[in-house]
Amino acid sequence: MQPATVLVLDFGAQYAQLIARRVREAQVFSEIIPSDTPVADIVARKPAALILSGGPSSVYAEGAPSVDPELFNVGIPVLGLCYGFQAMARALGGEVAPDGTREYGRTELTVSAEAGRLHQGLPGRHPVWMSHGDSVVRAPEGFTVTASSERAAVAAFEDLDRRLAGVQYHPEVGHSPHGQEVLRRFLRDVAGVSPSWTTASIIEDTVDAVRAQVGDGHAICALSGGVDSAVAAALVQRAIGDRLTCVFVDHGLLRTGEREQVERDFVAATGARLHTVDAADRFLGALAGVTEPEQKRKIIGREFIRVFENATAEVARAEHVGFLVQGTLYPDVVESGGGTGTATIKSHHNVGGLPDDIEFALVEPLRTLFKDEVRRVGAELGLPETIVGRQPFPGPGLGIRIIGEVTAGRLETLRAADAIAREELTSAGLDKAIWQCPVVLLADVRSVGVQGDGRSYGHPVVLRPVSSEDAMTADWTRLPYDVLERISTRITNEVAEVNRVVLDVTSKPPGTIEWE
Repeated sequence: MQPATVLVLDFGAQYAQLIARRVREAQVFSEIIPSDTPVADIVARKPAALILSGGPSSVYAEGAPSVDPELFNVGIPVLGLCYGFQAMARALGGEVAPDGTREYGRTELTVSAEAGRLHQGLPGRHPVWMSHGDSVVRAPEGFTVTASSERAAVAAFEDLDRRLAGVQYHPEVGHSPHGQEVLRRFLRDVAGVSPSWTTASIIEDTVDAVRAQVGDGHAICALSGGVDSAVAAALVQRAIGDRLTCVFVDHGLLRTGEREQVERDFVAATGARLHTVDAADRFLGALAGVTEPEQKRKIIGREFIRVFENATAEVARAEHVGFLVQGTLYPDVVESGGGTGTATIKSHHNVGGLPDDIEFALVEPLRTLFKDEVRRVGAELGLPETIVGRQPFPGPGLGIRIIGEVTAGRLETLRAADAIAREELTSAGLDKAIWQCPVVLLADVRSVGVQGDGRSYGHPVVLRPVSSEDAMTADWTRLPYDVLERISTRITNEVAEVNRVVLDVTSKPPGTIEWE
């Protein structure tokens, strides 16, 4: 059953995905669509409500995106945010002007005597996050002004008879402490949408959709050990049982214990059929003598495709495989143009560049979900914390965390250092405080040290702990000094080839999370 859907019209906002996530946190399904989507197409989708996002333009500038006034005459509840608030006001006959009332960052909102549904009962003055150079200087006819700020006389308005509302600020960001409540009130009290989109309903609806798509067919899934492919496979397995075969390619670039974790924990939790391919020697041979990062990635991707192709042929000898399961997430869909038309298989992180003569229909059970939602679904399906809580790990594995040539010896050195760092972070209870902590081996660098009363000439390793929500931006995580000390001491004592541990304190931008 299709859940009640709130559509977020994107006017170029940096926070469009965050708006969609906040709506979902209120247990209402949401999707993002372009702001120029025709009104007839919007109506045809039968949304429960619309949210007009912010954006970088001025509403009166030449070429600026606008709102078709007809959108407000079709009976769909609408909430305008920031630019969407101004576009809404202008389309309905209000006035927007560059009157010198710029507001950026933390701003005090003053709730009017007529607080309306969105702000009633909230503190009379409370902080919100503003980001605007223009202002609504006159609300449209029929609207009640419900809040103001020092520089914006119209900071919020409502027309409850038409179920229309708007705010100048960004309720979706954490800097607006009452923002989530404002969004929830719009959904519940203005739009009348019931909070029915739960983890259980996601699983039920997805399993039904997969059964309908695959029918009596067979499917194959490239299992990486990461949360996305594991949850996708678990959902499909629940839908079609042993007509799903999971292929796990061990390319020899995994961290300590990851192959065993997949073979033990995933199979135990799901009962899925698993076909493991041991291709470590093949990958090492292909990477011999290669030091350039992009070349490494291309080689790993190419070899992965070939190994997966061979494994698929083996499975297909027993039964016809017509479907390929892929762990595509909703941000992938949005960033690739909204998901219209034929889906494109992502490069290497799942399965990339399959030959033209292999034809699969894609099964993408996670394509409407964000990463945090995928983790909740995985937990509900019974996958262990070792899988659903696994931090992001690149498809090329440790091959891009060795700066220099990838060799068996260097892989063992990095695995040992990485295992120590992960063990200490887990012991300190920091796994959920960081997005991930790459450990990088500077294999082409040596430094002088003193170990065992003698001179050493070993490699440095770099700790790269970062915090992020979506990996688009990131900051280095301020780990406690005692934890850093334990990690450094253990690595230099227990990993023979390493005599120095350094900490990367670069944000993204300008640095990337991975070094290669």
